[in-house]
Amino acid sequence: MKGALMTGLALVLLSVEAVLVRTFGFEVTRIDVTVALIVFLAVRSTTIEGALSAFAIGYLVDVFTGRPSGLFPALGVLVFLLARAAAQLLDGKSRLGFALFSAGATVGHSLLAFLLMWLTSKSADGRVLSLTAVPAQALLTGGAAALLFPLLVKIEPGEREPRGGLA
Repeated sequence: MKGALMTGLALVLLSVEAVLVRTFGFEVTRIDVTVALIVFLAVRSTTIEGALSAFAIGYLVDVFTGRPSGLFPALGVLVFLLARAAAQLLDGKSRLGFALFSAGATVGHSLLAFLLMWLTSKSADGRVLSLTAVPAQALLTGGAAALLFPLLVKIEPGEREPRGGLA
């Protein structure tokens, strides 16, 4: 159920992102809120639920961007698995940690997308995915992740801290 809710949230956020990118004229970069959702799933959900949700979120990115089918679902699952492994070493359960983790995952996601597009497409030039836009994209995604964190925690609270009292 939480996976479906995160996928629905991704659909809403991708729609908002599309409007913001067009309104503010971000032609080269974008706010990659989907990577923030995938990182949150890596930190707070089970492996199966998170991987299936990452695949669905990646498919929505494919639909919204019009890029080759299968690129972003595969990248979504790969980023989920890498972030899940990195979550053992990094703290992504605080707002700042989650924002920094999301920004780093955005850099990895963008570089992997560029590499795969370059390897598989004859017409892959710098206009498809620009490496110069990666720092701005990471900054925008980190900021969006920090703003989304309270909403995401309400959807998937994770471990609850004991609230004191007698026990």
